[in-house]
Amino acid sequence: MQEVNESTIEVMDATVTPKAFEDDIEDEASKENPVLSAAKHSLSVEVGASVIRFVRGKDGSTKEKIEKETGVQIILPSSKQEDAIIIEGTSAVSVAKASKEIQHIINEAVKTPSLDYSHFVSLPLAIHPELVAKLVNYQNSILGISDANAGENLEGNSDGDGYEGDAQDEQLDKGSAVAVERKVVNDRESVKVDVRGIPLVSYAPKEPKDSKSSSLSDLRIEKSIFIKPKTFHLTVLMLKLWNKERVNLATEVLKSISPKVMDALDNRPLFVRLKGLDCMRGSLDKACVVYAPVEEIGSENRLSHACQVIIDAFVEAGLVLERDIRHELKLHATVMNVKHRKRRGNRKVKSDFFNACGIFKQFGSEEWGEYLIREAHLSQRFKYDENGYYHCCASIPFPENMQVD
Repeated sequence: MQEVNESTIEVMDATVTPKAFEDDIEDEASKENPVLSAAKHSLSVEVGASVIRFVRGKDGSTKEKIEKETGVQIILPSSKQEDAIIIEGTSAVSVAKASKEIQHIINEAVKTPSLDYSHFVSLPLAIHPELVAKLVNYQNSILGISDANAGENLEGNSDGDGYEGDAQDEQLDKGSAVAVERKVVNDRESVKVDVRGIPLVSYAPKEPKDSKSSSLSDLRIEKSIFIKPKTFHLTVLMLKLWNKERVNLATEVLKSISPKVMDALDNRPLFVRLKGLDCMRGSLDKACVVYAPVEEIGSENRLSHACQVIIDAFVEAGLVLERDIRHELKLHATVMNVKHRKRRGNRKVKSDFFNACGIFKQFGSEEWGEYLIREAHLSQRFKYDENGYYHCCASIPFPENMQVD
């Protein structure tokens, strides 16, 4: 029996044309013996671990459909950390056709909310300890957490990350001293209660049915909707980088434009001022995102120009979704976002919000301070470095000292 050799072509990105696949496979198969042109063809395609689920489909339905229509076998990786899939077929044409179909599925999937943004270009603000401290105090004040337990709130939620649990609940379980403050809606009186003075078998007295006071639960405010203070930042651009090839390209793009960004900043340090609060969507009683507005000190628009240089470079590299290209840049520092809310079980919420009226009454004119922007990062969401900030894939510096001629 004649032995059949298997020809394998490895592709680093799933954007190569099917015609190129066909030519390469046919050439490789026919180098030694023309009889082997009908051999088994195997194609390794790096698509990215985050999009393999779209190739699989519900209960494997999409994968089975492609296999049936093209006559190939699709081998998906067994580990969630693996990026490549294998397409095996008896002809180069069938393998190329399956690869083209898979690429189409991925192209459509990345346009939908089903695939979340994986990276973003950020301007870190958490590098300023005094600003992080102010943010912690802001959160603790709203949540009613005492100064003694302030450090525990540093690990709040951000970008849909894991939830550490309410610091108040943790302290009550431990029997520690917690000052719980109840505020009446009209803000004319407040009562502080030392939990240590309450016997373990006692229960808090029930409020009168006609009471107008609102608890945090009534206001739909909980720890998970606050951003992590150690991740405080300004967002320049959101990105979906679903495979290593795109991450590497984004890294190269950011590093390559460092001189242009310096020029846009006139090689001078850039300071911003954060003051007050604003609501991005909805009314104050049905807020979705609350943020601190950003103002460039000097009003020369150097920051806007530098950000536009970054955006244009990523657009030119084909790394920005078409719908995001049309978005107008609005630099802001998010402090609360309902998208971060911890979901209990598989419960889905069609429309989420929280009542921010009391927050704006107390912090609406908050002076957060003036801060130097030191660098721009290509940040990875849901992954953090030792300092608590988002994992840095690449960074470029901003001017920190005045240039002397």
